[in-house]
Amino acid sequence: MKSEISRRALLQNSGVAAATALGLGIKPSLAGESKADSLQPLKGNINQSVVHWCFKKYWDIEKTAQVASQLGMKSVELTPAENWKTLKKHGLTCAIASSHGFKVGFNNPENWDQCIEILRKRIDECAAGGVNNVITFTGMRDGISDEEGAKNCVAGLKKIIGYAEKNKVNLCLEMLNSRDDSHPMKGHPGYQGDHTEYCIDIIKQVGSNRMKLLFDIYHVQIMDGDVIRRLKQHKDYIGHVHTAGNPGRGELDDKQEINYPAIMLALQEIGYQGFVGQEFIPTRDPYQGLKQAVELCDV
Repeated sequence: MKSEISRRALLQNSGVAAATALGLGIKPSLAGESKADSLQPLKGNINQSVVHWCFKKYWDIEKTAQVASQLGMKSVELTPAENWKTLKKHGLTCAIASSHGFKVGFNNPENWDQCIEILRKRIDECAAGGVNNVITFTGMRDGISDEEGAKNCVAGLKKIIGYAEKNKVNLCLEMLNSRDDSHPMKGHPGYQGDHTEYCIDIIKQVGSNRMKLLFDIYHVQIMDGDVIRRLKQHKDYIGHVHTAGNPGRGELDDKQEINYPAIMLALQEIGYQGFVGQEFIPTRDPYQGLKQAVELCDV
């Protein structure tokens, strides 16, 4: 008798909860998840961002912004300027703007006009929209020696860096790994700027405080390792940071090898004030994976 009464009470309570959820405009299937999935207020020592391209398969820009805001993030990045109004509506910014893509870069003078035209447009958009950073790349080797590629990058970037300085926008040169050939976005065989110090040397030769490094922890781990030492060594040149689990560019979980809490603490130690963009490719529920990454990096 007691078990039957308990069962009946449970069903009645469930019905009340479902009705309440419907009254609030919440789908019943989600009514019990919102509390369990909610985050404690973030410490805020790390400015976190989500990279839009990784989640476009699952969420449009509106949904991505909603999720980012819910998780306590401050940015959705590498999304076109026409989406920045949507971000602003949710109290977010775009931590770094996209540009000419990694295949066509400054290592080949034949690409300079194209790259500069795109970068000038992005710099204008950033200056108008309050965005601080624009991404840039060396480009693919395509028979160009590393020495020549670096020389060309310096010369080409010097043609646009003055415009970035004038508009108070940083150009962030990204180092990418050339080892992983398993997926078009897990690695970039043939990319010239595939070592941290190679990119740092280019940045130093450009000679501007608006020329920075996009320190992608995933790519650095694959090509160079010694991540924390390199962060400390190159702290004055780091303009933006990306994450992903290695190997596989998946979630920041216990199946991958990078110690992200220790790296986040190192970023605090060096006084890094920029953004950390979550740029992993989801292999499971995207919300839960992103939530886990946000919590892991909130040190």
